[in-house]
Amino acid sequence: MTSNLFVDASEDAGDHTEATPLPTKPQMTDASHSAPLQTPRWRERYARRLFFSDLFVLVWVVYGTQIVWFGLGNAQVAMRADHRITDLSYWLFSAGLVLGWLWALHLIDSRDYRVIGTGTTEYVRIADASFRVFGIIAIAAFLLRVDVARGYLLIALPVGIAVLVLERWLWRQWLIAHRAMGDYSARVLLVGSRDSVSQIAQELHRSTSAGYTVVGACVPSGLVAETIEGTDIPIMGNVNAIERAIELTGADTVAITSTDDLPPYKVKQISWNLEAGRQHLVLAPSIMDIAGPRIHTRPVSGLPLIHVETPKFSGGQLFLKRMTDLSLASIGALIISPLLLILALCVKLSGPGPVFFKQKRVGLRGKEFTMWKFRSMVVDAEAQLADLQAERDAGNEVLFKMTNDPRVTRVGRFMRRFSLDELPQLFNVIGGSMSLVGPRPPLQSEVDLYATHVHRRFLVKPGVTGAWQVGGRSELSWDDSVRLDLSYVENWSLLGDLAILVRTAKAVFQPGSTAL
Repeated sequence: MTSNLFVDASEDAGDHTEATPLPTKPQMTDASHSAPLQTPRWRERYARRLFFSDLFVLVWVVYGTQIVWFGLGNAQVAMRADHRITDLSYWLFSAGLVLGWLWALHLIDSRDYRVIGTGTTEYVRIADASFRVFGIIAIAAFLLRVDVARGYLLIALPVGIAVLVLERWLWRQWLIAHRAMGDYSARVLLVGSRDSVSQIAQELHRSTSAGYTVVGACVPSGLVAETIEGTDIPIMGNVNAIERAIELTGADTVAITSTDDLPPYKVKQISWNLEAGRQHLVLAPSIMDIAGPRIHTRPVSGLPLIHVETPKFSGGQLFLKRMTDLSLASIGALIISPLLLILALCVKLSGPGPVFFKQKRVGLRGKEFTMWKFRSMVVDAEAQLADLQAERDAGNEVLFKMTNDPRVTRVGRFMRRFSLDELPQLFNVIGGSMSLVGPRPPLQSEVDLYATHVHRRFLVKPGVTGAWQVGGRSELSWDDSVRLDLSYVENWSLLGDLAILVRTAKAVFQPGSTAL
């Protein structure tokens, strides 16, 4: 769950700084080598594709709704003014609605390159623009005494939002596939200390859907023949060689990863040397996994101060999360009750032992609770754990996992592959000890190994699923597991929960190798 890592700081182009000599053919990274040098207009081309796709969707939705509601006849909008009634054809009204809706999507920057490809901001802006358009129509209709069919509007709004989001999601899958090959991405030159460059490069490599391909780095040492530790990113010179490095790598974005080795004026000078509108400057702060709503920029005497709000959970947020959990878990348990009965019968017939496995886990504020699962192992599984420690081939330094755990029954192996053994945890959610989405519920023995900062995961209830579960599960290191859980805790949002639930559903039907 990589957060908004970069703060865009593009400025007008200006004078050029002097560059140190560089070789004419730099050593390129695999990513940069595989991605052909692109014209810098891919952002405009992609936005244009979205524009025409949005236009097609809106014409289809609005006129489709009109035909469903009124038929193919020439229905009229009644307009009352000065005690007279004039009519406007719905065919013209629908055309105005399409153009106004399309314009609102443009004004709210729903096609901006900063929001495409990753995160939920693009979808939120679509919904925001749509509600604003229909709100303006409702107010204008009331003030101007225009009789617009309510059913026509009530159908067009939700259908339009749903189809627009689906259309954008399909384009996003296309974009992600191309970005995995290095296309449709910003070509990034990293500038800063070797450690900070290495850290940011690894984060960008982890999230290719964000659209940043690292093509080189400028570090204080400036040893051109070397690469950044742990990567194949070539060093293009020192911090005075940025202009020449941009020319050689074809970079269109300069990312400042640290300013410790840069004079105070250097960042502004770098900004002045970039071509306005074509090249971009971004600042990558050392803080990680902080969501956008917690970050605020306040200019003070020309100095952009970045304020990072501490995580807080209001009574309204907690109530909203609890009501969402209770309603979805209750409905879900009712719908899948036949499946629960079938699974219970299969476990009962698979061998001796209880149907359910009960275990003490640590939850909200560090308090223990009893977690329920379908039994997927033999009865004496806990007693065999010590003997199997030397044979573990998965998990990490805290979590025990085995690819072929001999304690797992045949029915249990099937249930674990599709996470069916965890379905009884819906009753934990209904009872209030767990949430649908949250950090993984740990054992007390695992908590005893926690560093102090890891205890922040107990600020919220543990979840049936969560960022850890959809982010790699058994393949994650302990540090990555903690990072994902703490990022969730500190940046919680209802939309984020819904996104994780959707990803969980996808992971259940396509479990891959991480489901052990």
